[in-house]
Amino acid sequence: MAEIEPVVRAVGLTKVFRDFWGRPKARAVNDIDFEIRPGEVVGLLGPNGSGKSTTVKMLLGLLYPTGGRLTVFGASPRAVETKREIGYLPEESYLYKYLTAEETLDFFGSLFNLSAADRKKRIDQLLEMVGMAHARRRRVGEFSKGMARRIGLAQAMINDPAFLILDEPTSGLDPLGCREVKDLILALKKRGKTVLVTSHLLSDVEDVCDRVIILYGGKIRAEGELSELLTVSDSSRIVAPALPEDALAAIREILRKNAGNGDFTIDHPRRSLEDFFLSVISAAKRDSVETAGVVGGGKIADYLEKGDDASAVLASLIAEPQSEAPQTAPQAAPEAEKTEEIVSEKLETLTSDAPAVKQPDPEAPKRPAEDLSAANAKLDDLLGKNK
Repeated sequence: MAEIEPVVRAVGLTKVFRDFWGRPKARAVNDIDFEIRPGEVVGLLGPNGSGKSTTVKMLLGLLYPTGGRLTVFGASPRAVETKREIGYLPEESYLYKYLTAEETLDFFGSLFNLSAADRKKRIDQLLEMVGMAHARRRRVGEFSKGMARRIGLAQAMINDPAFLILDEPTSGLDPLGCREVKDLILALKKRGKTVLVTSHLLSDVEDVCDRVIILYGGKIRAEGELSELLTVSDSSRIVAPALPEDALAAIREILRKNAGNGDFTIDHPRRSLEDFFLSVISAAKRDSVETAGVVGGGKIADYLEKGDDASAVLASLIAEPQSEAPQTAPQAAPEAEKTEEIVSEKLETLTSDAPAVKQPDPEAPKRPAEDLSAANAKLDDLLGKNK
């Protein structure tokens, strides 16, 4: 029996970003090997900056690999015929806001040279499928993020692709929309479609994916089927209908004797995909794996830890419990007392030497500008002596 050609095959795939002078700046993808087989749903996981988006862009032919070999349907991802078989939902739905939902899908259908009759038939079916038939003549710019996401999902399937790449497919959707998208992915799988899903919502990935690839620092840290990766093989679990207490006691006794019989299901418990994902990333960090992306946060910034003296005093006053009985005023610090005395003396000297300010007489003639300048100079001299 001939071996089935994988939809995607990557061997030694590497992508290095360089600066203006051609010097290596970041190794986003570092010598990875993986395959995606026909008819399976694969999850591509990893924290921000792990190489997911770079890998997806290389699959779409938007970026050229620095090293290694990458094929999609046995050909280069940059080939036009290859692109005809790919449907892509980007992380953000980039749609023309002045077009209606119907016009948007018609535009994307025309890019694939679909006939007018085929476009109309597919548009009707897609709008119904994503629950947007009622808004087919509304402008996309009026849609909420969830509604635009549904139109984006519809445009990714207008060409009936054999390989779908969905980047955060449930982003912005309500719980009902999330459930519908996951059901749609499973329905596409039954039709023989191959789907690659990237998402930070690990519960969604766990619901629809057969296999996952976890990236960190541009390298594959874990890969395999979820049924194998998430199974805790060193423990056993018994699933049975609700039983009376005496029956449970008997079962415990039998289990203690390391034997048992009856209508029970015994299997291995599974951990959640989120727990497994975090354990893989933690192991990578312990191995000091370098990454160009986000790493764990450190201690709080120094300037956020230190408050000014006034804020500290105010906080202490607020925190101090108030008593109903009159409190004796606390003694001021010696430095504070000395400062108050100096300030008081200066104020007394200034006010005693300065002439009393008389109220202006409305009947008196206005003084010329020369008199006003002389008065200002005398005042400045007086203030200078009292500094």
